[in-house]
Amino acid sequence: MTKIVDDPETFASSALAGFASVYRRYVRLVRGGVVRATAVPAGKVSVIVGGGSGHYPAFAGYVGPGMADAAVAGEIFASPSTAAVARVCRNAEQGGGIVLGFGNYAGDVLNFGVAAERLRAEGIDVRIVTVTDDVASAPADSRLQRRGIAGDFVVFKVAGAAAEAGLGIDEVERVTRLANDRTFSFGVAFGGCTLPGAAEPLFTVPKGTMALGLGIHGEPGIRDTDIVPAGELAKLLADAVLAERPAGARRAAVLLNGLGATKYEELFVLWGAVEERLQASGVDLVAPEVGEYVTSLDMQGCSLTVMWLDEELERYWLAPCDTPVFRRGETIRTEPAAVRAGGGDEAPAFGLATPASQAGARCLAGILDAMVAALGEAEAELGRIDAFAGDGDHGQGMRRGAGAAREAIHQAVAGGAGARSALAAAGDAWADRAGGTSGAIWGLLLRSWSSALSDDRALDDGDIVRGAHLALADVMRLGGAKPGDKTLVDAFVPFVAALETARADGLPLKEAWRKASAVCEEAARATAPLAPRLGRARPLAERSIGHPDAGAVSLALVAATVAACL
Repeated sequence: MTKIVDDPETFASSALAGFASVYRRYVRLVRGGVVRATAVPAGKVSVIVGGGSGHYPAFAGYVGPGMADAAVAGEIFASPSTAAVARVCRNAEQGGGIVLGFGNYAGDVLNFGVAAERLRAEGIDVRIVTVTDDVASAPADSRLQRRGIAGDFVVFKVAGAAAEAGLGIDEVERVTRLANDRTFSFGVAFGGCTLPGAAEPLFTVPKGTMALGLGIHGEPGIRDTDIVPAGELAKLLADAVLAERPAGARRAAVLLNGLGATKYEELFVLWGAVEERLQASGVDLVAPEVGEYVTSLDMQGCSLTVMWLDEELERYWLAPCDTPVFRRGETIRTEPAAVRAGGGDEAPAFGLATPASQAGARCLAGILDAMVAALGEAEAELGRIDAFAGDGDHGQGMRRGAGAAREAIHQAVAGGAGARSALAAAGDAWADRAGGTSGAIWGLLLRSWSSALSDDRALDDGDIVRGAHLALADVMRLGGAKPGDKTLVDAFVPFVAALETARADGLPLKEAWRKASAVCEEAARATAPLAPRLGRARPLAERSIGHPDAGAVSLALVAATVAACL
């Protein structure tokens, strides 16, 4: 359990600020992440990595010459927001394009993906490589569905070295994908982790047992088994990663990674048995590493990662680097970088809106007030539902995101914004503060909905219904979810259909929304027997069956809250 904490709400940002202060030779703090504090040649490809906080030294600890040019940091176990990703990228881009690297989690895929779309629209060449090394999270024939765990470290090491060597963006992307394709990991947990300020861990492991195939965001393993001696544990870990050894592969970069609360001495004991097992299987170990590189707060456990090397990958694995947590080879000479002006933190400016649209913005602000109250009351229950197969933070994220949206929309109203601009500002603030999958979805939902509104005229029933349709379309397009995947979409699709039908039948918006809200609530309950096919809950699908999807439940709650306000 985290003992040193002031406000749990600011734990991640405070930790990042402290890290940047200690390692100012390496990094400079920007809102939502860090960038290299040392000069980078113009035209160099920027390798930018990131994900949720709680995994130190991932990801900020990888920033420095020979590795990453910047890292984006979300809240604890939550994806950084779209705005944060874009902001950090703009601060780190040097004219050679950007390779974005992150673990394969739904929130990261969505937030980094939307940010990449925005940056490409600005003329920046952005390539995305997701790390998919966790062999426990999907079978070999579904490799693209696997999670990224400690393989992040070895893949990003290779990517950073390729960029530091001066390769162009096509080649850096190719080498990074090759590294990911040849990287495999498997982990075990002896105890769960506890979020800052929480009284209980996100999951527990029965005494005398260990969880196999754990995630790094507080997700429990896929099954439990008795704790075994080091030699047997080494066999279990090694055999899991050896099972997908490429034909003819012999040389390998190997990482034995601690998850946050496993003593280094324990890892060294285990390493001796791992080394013996791998060598007996004909593996030549190249510069192996043992320590903490991708953690999960105070989780007890470890993981084994193997990257199968060819001549090119081995050269980049052994290349020099100098970061706060990992140094290799000769020192890379550097000089301080110039600080860029602006930094992307400028406050939004709102154009003149008509009085009628400003009145609509005030109406929307009142609805956000009611949403914040409802989500605050439901926080614990939403977290409980989410914890069956997720990390239990859905209620916290929804409450935090709605609170930020409320603050933003009231600031927009005070600044004279109309309905369109005010709702867009609320969406951006929701995504920026909440992070994670739900933050990305709700930020996108509100911003897409706002595009149907106007700053020049009063709120119109038809615009509101059209906004619902646009919001659903963008959530499905960018989030990738379909009906039946056990997500918010399972409740959103019938809600929008019922709303459009009721309006087409001539019902006023108030009655149409109430009908649609009832349909939404029923659809949310109907997600209980489904097995999740997306997100962190997918590897633990059986644990989710019998319980409704937390995202669908929270959507139904918001729909009912709005119905009461109309």
